[in-house]
Amino acid sequence: MLNYKVKIGLAPMRRDVTPRPGIFNWEKAEERGHHAVAYIKEHFTSEKVSFVDLEGINPVSVMYNDDDAECVIERFLAEKVDAVFIINCNFGNEEIAAHVARAVGKPVCIWAPMDDSFLPDGTRYTDSQCGLFGVSRQMQRLRIPFSYIETCKIEDKIFTEGFKRFISVACMVNNFRGMRIAQVGMRPKPFCSVIYNEGELLEKFGMQVIPVNMAIIIDKYNKILAENDAVLQEGAKLLLSRYEMDDITQPLLKKVYAFVLLYKWVFETYRVQVVSAECWTAMQLAVGAMPCMAYSVLADMGYIISCESDMHGAITMALLSCASLGEKISFFGEFTVRHPENKNAELLWHCGPFAYSLRKEATPCKAVNMRAWFQVKDSEYTIARFDQESGDYKLLAGTCKSTDGPYTFGTYLWAEFDDLPAWERKLVEGPYIHHMAEIEGDYTQELREFCKYIPGITPDAVE
Repeated sequence: MLNYKVKIGLAPMRRDVTPRPGIFNWEKAEERGHHAVAYIKEHFTSEKVSFVDLEGINPVSVMYNDDDAECVIERFLAEKVDAVFIINCNFGNEEIAAHVARAVGKPVCIWAPMDDSFLPDGTRYTDSQCGLFGVSRQMQRLRIPFSYIETCKIEDKIFTEGFKRFISVACMVNNFRGMRIAQVGMRPKPFCSVIYNEGELLEKFGMQVIPVNMAIIIDKYNKILAENDAVLQEGAKLLLSRYEMDDITQPLLKKVYAFVLLYKWVFETYRVQVVSAECWTAMQLAVGAMPCMAYSVLADMGYIISCESDMHGAITMALLSCASLGEKISFFGEFTVRHPENKNAELLWHCGPFAYSLRKEATPCKAVNMRAWFQVKDSEYTIARFDQESGDYKLLAGTCKSTDGPYTFGTYLWAEFDDLPAWERKLVEGPYIHHMAEIEGDYTQELREFCKYIPGITPDAVE
């Protein structure tokens, strides 16, 4: 499964000059640095987010020279931080900021707290924003990708939003690099659109595709069915409590739930974070059941599985889940048909794999031929697709809002766009296909920012 824990190194920094009143005042800078670190640790620490500070790195716990930078690098590497947050407490030191960022090699964000007001005699103590421009230029010269938060008070909403966004980006980068993805079975024969380049994913991004032969899957499935009757009985009861069942599905509920145990075994045995699976051409033929409703159960457990052997779709779902730190559940709704009346609305649909927790209350919730049928709840959603053409990888991202539309089968969302024809043109002209990943909330800025840290991926949008 994906790892949603993020550890961030907090690096307050000041200018190293002979003490004098005015913009390079040591005491004011150190005071601001200590306040910022304490505030961040108090307001952003959680089960998923932790921090490494500079306590004891020198007598003032604020870095300001080359020796400090070396100590900071050593600590951050030893603590295995996932990102670095540099706080420019006065004019700062662009040389050590860039040195720390490059040596640690993780996403880095720079920020300057709002400078204090002028004193009656005209004195200014910090000029932190001014120094931020020097820091950013040094990062650019050394080709170090970085994020930044607009100069503001640390208590401001803009800081909270920017810092949370950076945490999300760090989570995305941490999981993307070296991701292990199980490929269960082969792609359906007619689905040429989901062809991907396994070698390129490994060479460019360190991603490992783990092939799982269908013969192994069938053998394990049959063993689960034979050896876990009590668990399967409870699973069947769970499914029966959720859905209005048709005559085909109800007698097969234990076989359907066996896929839940099967895929949990795949994740654990092959140590993968994501699965791309063949689902509707081989499974029913091989074992006499369909996994769609099981995917729904697994999604609510935090497991990410894409349908129809769509490797790029699985990767996109993982990115969206990381953007929310696992707080929201991504789903796999493809562009299917236009709304019969609303020219900017589209049916985002798949045959039944969406997480049960996404269902819209007080609407029909059925199980038909081992597939869930329900509408997704009303909200704003991010919609995205990671794909490529001739080795040119892109990450398309945008937003849509739920809207009313005709009842239909499968799991689905009627989604309204600002300009649906522009989306259609984007998908037709490529390098994308109609398979998309969605998640509740707007994470488009996070997705664009993520691309800074992964060479070879270009952020994309519908103009």
